Amino acid sequence: MRKIMKRNYKVLSLLLLLAFGSCSFTTKKFSNPDKDKLLVQIITFVLEQGHFDPIAMNDEFSSELFSDYIEVLDPVKRYFYESDYRDFEKYKYFLDNQLKATEITFFNVVHERMLKRIEEAKKIYKEVLSEPFDYTIDEVFDTNNDNREFVRSRKEMKERWRKQLKFSTLSNYDDIIEQEKDAKEKDPSYVMKTEAQIEKEAREATLSSIDIYFNDNIDDLQREDWFAIYVNTIVEEFDPHTYYLAPRGKEDFDQRMSGKLEGIGARLQKRMDYIKIVELISGGPAWRSGKLEVEDVILKVKQEDEEFPVNIVGMRINDAIKYIKGPKGTKVTLTIKKVDGTIKDIVITRDVVELVETFAKSSIVNKGDKKFGVINLPAFYVDFKDYKNVNAAKDVKKEIERLKSEGMEGLVLDLRNNGGGSLPAVVDMAGLFIKEGPIVQVRSTGEAKEVLKDMDKSIAWDGPLVILVNEISASASEIMAAAMQDYKRAIIIGSKQTYGKGTVQNVINLNNMLRNNMSGDLGALALTTQKYYRINGGSVQLEGVKSDVKVPGRFSFIDVGEKDKDNPLPWDEIDAAEYTPWEYYFDYNETVRKSKERMVNNEQLKLIEENAKWVKSKIDETVFSLNYKTYKAKLDLNEEESKKFDAISKYQTNLTFQSHGYEKSLFENDTTDLREKRERWHKILSQDVYIEEALNVLEDLKISYPIKKVASTVRK
Repeated sequence: MRKIMKRNYKVLSLLLLLAFGSCSFTTKKFSNPDKDKLLVQIITFVLEQGHFDPIAMNDEFSSELFSDYIEVLDPVKRYFYESDYRDFEKYKYFLDNQLKATEITFFNVVHERMLKRIEEAKKIYKEVLSEPFDYTIDEVFDTNNDNREFVRSRKEMKERWRKQLKFSTLSNYDDIIEQEKDAKEKDPSYVMKTEAQIEKEAREATLSSIDIYFNDNIDDLQREDWFAIYVNTIVEEFDPHTYYLAPRGKEDFDQRMSGKLEGIGARLQKRMDYIKIVELISGGPAWRSGKLEVEDVILKVKQEDEEFPVNIVGMRINDAIKYIKGPKGTKVTLTIKKVDGTIKDIVITRDVVELVETFAKSSIVNKGDKKFGVINLPAFYVDFKDYKNVNAAKDVKKEIERLKSEGMEGLVLDLRNNGGGSLPAVVDMAGLFIKEGPIVQVRSTGEAKEVLKDMDKSIAWDGPLVILVNEISASASEIMAAAMQDYKRAIIIGSKQTYGKGTVQNVINLNNMLRNNMSGDLGALALTTQKYYRINGGSVQLEGVKSDVKVPGRFSFIDVGEKDKDNPLPWDEIDAAEYTPWEYYFDYNETVRKSKERMVNNEQLKLIEENAKWVKSKIDETVFSLNYKTYKAKLDLNEEESKKFDAISKYQTNLTFQSHGYEKSLFENDTTDLREKRERWHKILSQDVYIEEALNVLEDLKISYPIKKVASTVRK
């Protein structure tokens, strides 16, 4: 813990250096009365002085920033013309010079043109949607924005909008047709709407959604919101985890940290024009439904008291969230595009989501005459104001003790979908499984590496250990898995590799950079300040942690890792720390061989891999027919093909999971539906092929585990 405090002190020193540096410039360097220019001054200063690997602001940087900013503003190329692009292009290699001189001419020119094109777009989409679509024509729409060029005339722009709006309206058109068929089936006397009525109603639904998008979202954007987009594009050139929090965004960030979320219980992220689900909060409404998954795209949102849904494609994430979240007990219908391309309407009943539901939980399972434990950890959480009482390591230790009291003979630590969290918490947690020693190495630019160690000689669990990971396991999860792998302490089962995030960020309040700030709230900057390394010297950056036993998963062929992001920091390595591998012997090679043998013959895993390949093929499809019969035939084919994979969700093991004694005692006076939540989780575990194999591996480890081996220290 002393080492961790030392590391935090170093980070604090860096932030103080930045702060004092800026304070000394209060009347000189940061004296610009223009808030936008002042923000540019501070941001560039912090990036140059504080980023782990600052990049040179030169012509190459300028060119990349230029391209990225235009793409962020107009990814679908539905606003700017080729002539606009040519006007902007004269700034392409001068943005670095403008930033150094705190000039924002480029932003002003592009911003003014953007506002003009938005007003023109409003007229165009209304013109397009005032005329019926002909769904008998054989034409296609390509969703791959990279295949598009900027248009040269208003006629071409109107045609681009026509195809895009026709494609968007197709799903409305199909929905209404299906609703009419259902109504007729339920009531033979029901008079179905005519094709013309259906077409008009579908168009009106699209018009309603896009009106809301422009009137309630685009028009609501103030100049500072647009400038925040430009600033964020600048900082993201440095790496994908450095980002700007505008004042409004900072408020939302602070709210999310408050401990409660009221809505569906999912974390969302904007990727290009789409809102994607990146995490389901354990125990929340979305998680309980069993119908939503990470990587699902939310296309539309419909309230229970409204007739038509709102299309949120292209909407700012903060605005989209306003439609998705809502009071406890209300229902919201989400139109979801699954990773396999199928589109489904899913009804979720909103609830208050306590973040405590993301805390560690455990279960006992009997396998033959052996009793094993499973601990699920969704995040490496911590309350820095009350670290001794609220942190993931302490809670996992409690769960271990409770499982041990039930006679646990082996433990599965489930870190799948765990996006990381607190560095001190992961160091303390790794220490639960070894006597003492280094856990992770941290390096800041220009400084010697720092080795963070477990100093506590006590061991909470010295028995067989398996850690489950997947492609979404990131950051602190990777530190944990890597340390246990390097110590030969656990068998890692999961994806080919984990996410691959080997960097550390700190959030800097930019308002603290000025002694007397008269310009208003400047927001905050999440800044990459350090890189961490395994104790064997290797980095998890890009490469992640490679599993000992590799199993196929739904993300096996999808680009979801750090290596697939823009501007990731490179992989590198440093000297290994001095550490002593785990003193108990188990036949690693034989254990892995047996597991791989079972994997090859497991029909469920074969089906999962086949499904992952099929999903990838659907993702790669970008050209869609705008002829309804062809479009519908493709939808029906996808639906039929997907039925083949229904067996994945119907898989059932012969394992029975149950709560430990302490948790059962809580059921008696439970007011939080804890029993129901645990029963639902236990059912999920009983259908989990990965948990099943982890328990098989524990059984193999148990056979040879008690033998001690001669300890040898690893040095490099």
